[in-house]
Amino acid sequence: METTSISFSSEVKAELCALPLGDKAGALAECYGILLYSNTFTTREIRMVTGNRALMQRLPRLFKKAFGLEFDQVTGGEDNKKGIFRITTPEKIRRIFEAFGADGDCTPVLHINLAALEEPGARVAFLRGAFLAGGSVTDPEKRFHCELVTSHYNVSRECYSLLLELGFTPRETKRGGNSVIYFKQADAMAELLTTLGASNGGMQVVSAKIEKSMSNSVNRKLNCDFANADKVVAAAQEQLNAIKKVDREIGLSELPEGLQQAAFLRIANPDMSLADLALLSDPPVTKSCLNHRLKRLVSMAETIC
Repeated sequence: METTSISFSSEVKAELCALPLGDKAGALAECYGILLYSNTFTTREIRMVTGNRALMQRLPRLFKKAFGLEFDQVTGGEDNKKGIFRITTPEKIRRIFEAFGADGDCTPVLHINLAALEEPGARVAFLRGAFLAGGSVTDPEKRFHCELVTSHYNVSRECYSLLLELGFTPRETKRGGNSVIYFKQADAMAELLTTLGASNGGMQVVSAKIEKSMSNSVNRKLNCDFANADKVVAAAQEQLNAIKKVDREIGLSELPEGLQQAAFLRIANPDMSLADLALLSDPPVTKSCLNHRLKRLVSMAETIC
C-alpha cells in the first residue's frame, strides 16, 4: 500500500492544532494571525486555503469560538485536496473586521492592531495563527530554516517588531512580491516553536542540532587523526631512507650505540609512532630523545654526498 510522507512542517502544525482553543481572546488573536497571513482578507471576501488536515479541522471550531459564526463555504479537504474556507456574507465580514478595530465597510491597508492583542498570551496566539497560515519549517535533519510569508508588507514589518518584543531576532527578505521573516539558527527555531506551543517540534530541532554537532566533531577528529597519521608515515619514510643511506655509505655498526638502537628500532617498526617506539628502547627513552636521535640520522644522511 502506498503511503504519503508527512513533512516536518505539517507535523509541527498538527501539534499546534492539537492545542486547546483557550478563551475567546486567545481564539480572536489566533484568528487575527491566520487572517492577516491568509490568501484573501478584504471586506468583500475572506478566503483561506490550506493543505494541512489538522488546520482544516481547527478552523471551523476556532472561528466559532472567536466570532460565533460559521464559514459560508468549505470545499476540498478530501483525497489530499486542499481545503478552501470562504466567508462572503457582508455582515459576517463586518463583524470580523470590527473585532480587530477596523472599519468593516471599507477595506483598510492591512496592518497589525496591537490594541487587539493586549490580553495575556494574545501576541503568542497571534504568532501561532500567523505560522499556521503562512509559516513553514524545514526538516531539521536536512537544514535549519523557519519562515513566515505574507503579501502584506506592513503586516510583515509589524510582525517582525512583535517578534523583537518577544526576544527573537529574525531576519527579513523579499521573495516574489512577498515579505518573508525567517530564522536560520537552530536555537532560535527551537525557542520559537516551543513558544508557539510545539514543544515536540522544538525538541526535534534541538536533537538535530546536537546530532549534527557531534557528527561534525567526530569528522573533525577523524580528519585530524588522518592528517597526523599521514605525517607519521611521511616522517618514518624519511627516517628509513636516511638510515639506508647511512648504512650503505658508513655502516650502522660505526654509529654510537644510541643512534644504532634508534636505527634498528625504526627499521623493525616502520609504521610505529615515536611515542611507542621510545617505549621499545632499552633502556626506555623519552619521545623527545628518540626524535632527536632520528633527526641526527636524517641530518647525517643529508651531509653524505
